[in-house]
Amino acid sequence: MSRCDKRIQEIADYIDGELDSEVCEKLEKHLAECKNCRLMVDSMKQTVQLCKDGHCEDLPEDIAEKLNESIRKRWEKKFGRSSK
Repeated sequence: MSRCDKRIQEIADYIDGELDSEVCEKLEKHLAECKNCRLMVDSMKQTVQLCKDGHCEDLPEDIAEKLNESIRKRWEKKFGRSSK
């Protein structure tokens, strides 16, 4: 997925409708060939829609920390350590 790592920001901009047409065409060609990136786009679109449709709920701090840690660990297991 290393060549896809470079596409993550493009995908976010694509979903937001902020890509120029040339970059958009290149990304759509990549999406046609890359199942992982297509799944990422679909997941991100669904997440954005759920956030728009939903309402905020404050979680207790200990639960929020556990949830964030669990998400971080799963991300690192699947995609490797993030570059902060």
